[in-house]
Amino acid sequence: MTDTPVTLITGGGSGIGAAVARRLLDAGQRVAVTGRGEARLRAFGAELGDPEGLLTIRGSAAEHAQVAAAVETTLKEFGRLDTVVANAGFATHDSVAEGDPAGWTEMVLTNVLGPALLIRASIDALKETRGRIVLVGSVAGFVNTPGNIYGATKWAVTGLAENTRREVTQWGVGVTLIAPGRVETPFWDATGGLPPGELLTADQIADSVVWAMTQPAGVDVNTVVVRPLGQPN
Repeated sequence: MTDTPVTLITGGGSGIGAAVARRLLDAGQRVAVTGRGEARLRAFGAELGDPEGLLTIRGSAAEHAQVAAAVETTLKEFGRLDTVVANAGFATHDSVAEGDPAGWTEMVLTNVLGPALLIRASIDALKETRGRIVLVGSVAGFVNTPGNIYGATKWAVTGLAENTRREVTQWGVGVTLIAPGRVETPFWDATGGLPPGELLTADQIADSVVWAMTQPAGVDVNTVVVRPLGQPN
């Protein structure tokens, strides 16, 4: 085991997850990223020049065996685990009264079960390093929106973050919920384009994630809500 920190990011091949990975690699850390698409992971690695400190792992964030395998692979490759970032998630962009239930199961499993599975799979390793759990939530987990099923999943993530903190703080493990407002990422692809108004960039959210991760020992930043200026809700 070396002293160089190691971070595992689910859904790390694009958007916020990829931006966090780039920030950490630039800082000299080692990073493992997971994703469902092998081609996307390969393209992400190639974009960065396939650095030695990057490990890409194909797998679903909503499957227990695959999440546990990703943690095991990271530990085998790098020898330690300091931070996990539960970033994988998506929205069906419909409503409870008028939407298509066919897509809801996968969204709930990915957005809610996925972070819980990552916590369970990684907690023993994080105890050893007195590491950190970062959950990527949303302002939708604090503000009610008519019929928003995605928002309900993010309310669950908000609750999961505090429930987890209350358990793992006794072991010296920190928990941070990062709750972005509107961000310019592939999240909006299914809606046909970006929403109107100001948007944050994935790099700006990555700055918040890395800031929380790099606080002095003993400091536990728990909730960071980040909106673009001009977003009222």
